[in-house]
Amino acid sequence: MLRLYNPEMVNSLPASATSWLLVVATLPTEDPAARMRVMRTFEALGAAMMRDGVFLLPETPTNRQAVERLVEFIGTSGGNAYAVEGMPLDAVQFDAFRKLFDRSARYEDLTKTVESLRIGFGLADPSAISRVLHKQRREFEAIGLLDFFPTPAREKAKEALAAAEAEVRELMFPSQSAASRKTNEKFLGRMWPTRRPLWADRLACSWLVRRFVDPEATMVWLDKAQDPPAGAVGFAYDGARFANSASRVTFEEMLAQLDMAGNSALVKIGNIVHFLEVRSGTRMPEAAGVQTLLQGAVRHCVSDDELLRETEKTFDLLYEAYCDPDSK
Repeated sequence: MLRLYNPEMVNSLPASATSWLLVVATLPTEDPAARMRVMRTFEALGAAMMRDGVFLLPETPTNRQAVERLVEFIGTSGGNAYAVEGMPLDAVQFDAFRKLFDRSARYEDLTKTVESLRIGFGLADPSAISRVLHKQRREFEAIGLLDFFPTPAREKAKEALAAAEAEVRELMFPSQSAASRKTNEKFLGRMWPTRRPLWADRLACSWLVRRFVDPEATMVWLDKAQDPPAGAVGFAYDGARFANSASRVTFEEMLAQLDMAGNSALVKIGNIVHFLEVRSGTRMPEAAGVQTLLQGAVRHCVSDDELLRETEKTFDLLYEAYCDPDSK
């Protein structure tokens, strides 16, 4: 990777500034599949296409590593490419480049979708609204992964989403909300630690927290001897706020303590989690398939955060399959 760097010019830019990666490539022509893979990878990275075969990205460790691999792949696939790293720009050029990565329009579309759902509050089935909001939450997170220069539109979308989720959660689980008000225990925007290694119960609990309890939760993965952060809501380990009981795994305990045990879809998922953890209880036919998917995710993923993102898809699909519109 070629490196062009002018420290004096870069230091003259605002504190929020960054340097840039410019990739100039002749994409493979004999292998359409390889060409498509390259284009999709650039899209997934959030790259701006300056012209045919010229791509721009903010320089971050993650982007730098991805570009290095991509340049190598292009070369072995019949094309050629090189990357220029740390391009010097003046403030005007830098501002022009930043505008290429403005995600405001996507956040504004998301905000409009979320606010339009309010028409159905109290009329439509709250479970159905919750499923739509969940998709918007994942869309918000997907935009955020490529939002290198956040604008006020991001915060507006975040606030609209959090407010709608809180209202729908109260419609779905009124007893949970009443209990929270009575005990003054708040579960929004908290840190939720659990211990490694992650398996069925801890992964399912993490999904439950992020989908139904605290969508803005910060998940924390603790090593065996590591102490949890002060004020955090621990789960699925000895001494945690939510832990196994004599007859229930932590996922089932959370359903009971948070007054979610009336949701038949969550109860069915709890039965699968219970069986995978302790090999007893009701063995649902889907348990073997869920086990295979979780095992595959464990082997494939390189981090615990990635593992949670992958396994959330499995629990999302289970919930969609089991969800009874009449359940609460």
